[in-house]
Amino acid sequence: MDFAFAEEQQAVSDVVEAVLADREFIGVVPAVGYDEALWQSLAGNGVLNLAIPDRLGGDGLGLSEVSVALRVLGKHGALTPALATLGFGVVPLVELASAEQQDRFLEGVGSGGILTAALDEPGSALPSSPSVSAVRDGSSLLLNGRKIGVLHAAEANWILVTTDNGVVVVAPNTPGVTIARTPTASKAAEYAVTFADASVPDSDVLAGSVERVNQLALAAIGSYADGLVSGALRLTADHVSNRVQFGKPLATFQAVSQQLADVYVVSRTLNLGVTSAVWRLSAGLDATEDLDIVAFWLASEAQRVMQICHHLHGGLGVDITYPMNRYYSTIKDLSRLVGGSSERLDVLAAAQV
Repeated sequence: MDFAFAEEQQAVSDVVEAVLADREFIGVVPAVGYDEALWQSLAGNGVLNLAIPDRLGGDGLGLSEVSVALRVLGKHGALTPALATLGFGVVPLVELASAEQQDRFLEGVGSGGILTAALDEPGSALPSSPSVSAVRDGSSLLLNGRKIGVLHAAEANWILVTTDNGVVVVAPNTPGVTIARTPTASKAAEYAVTFADASVPDSDVLAGSVERVNQLALAAIGSYADGLVSGALRLTADHVSNRVQFGKPLATFQAVSQQLADVYVVSRTLNLGVTSAVWRLSAGLDATEDLDIVAFWLASEAQRVMQICHHLHGGLGVDITYPMNRYYSTIKDLSRLVGGSSERLDVLAAAQV
């Protein structure tokens, strides 16, 4: 596999890196749950327009380029609505929505509008057969049920919702929709969304499948996680190279270098899985196995190596004003969103039967 970026991907990476280059790390997360100034800077530099169709003033790029942007944001520990907006919103809408639907749902995204998706349910992460029901009522569908782990639901213009009758798009202020903030390790804005006879017109029903939306979302989560692990590895390597104990840099001790090697192996493996999955999805190939491996590796191994990075940092690692805390806490949240290691292992095992 050729791991070199294509010209468009390299350009995306350069732009996002430039936006983040002079950014001051925000240790204490604002009440809104993300870095608003950075979000507006990303919008001002065209990052949010990456996958918006040309006819709507965007760049017309795809999942591959969005994946690159999310990896760079993860590498810098940036806490923004990019994962929800680009990965859960724009990419699925460009693929599944009609031109008329895109005109409505994508409006304002380039200038900082937020999109998200309600995918997880109590006891089930990214279910292919959701329990949220969508029952026909004339020219509309009535939604009933509950979704959890919905990023930026209260701030979003639109929410993609997977149901037992396909995928629909709902405005947060729709009658019958209740949104409640729930706690997260990273202090990111996450919500539980309850539907009680919430009416969705046929014009807001997407043509695509639940499984496709789940796959695109999982690829986005994996991309962001790939960046987080890569960033934590770089941060830790720099720390142990400069921290001197017993007259030597910590990195020169065999026990330290062995632990850091474990982190490197996990980082490269996650990167390989994400790169393959994104390529297969972009090429119209089956990416199910790759995505299942990425989700398991994220849930089981990414948290483990984050603990190693914490250990190698000593007490500095738990300082909320230091980036290591952001890497670890965000990985914990992402691991929960994909279901945890046991559930992801069950998914892998079931696929082999």
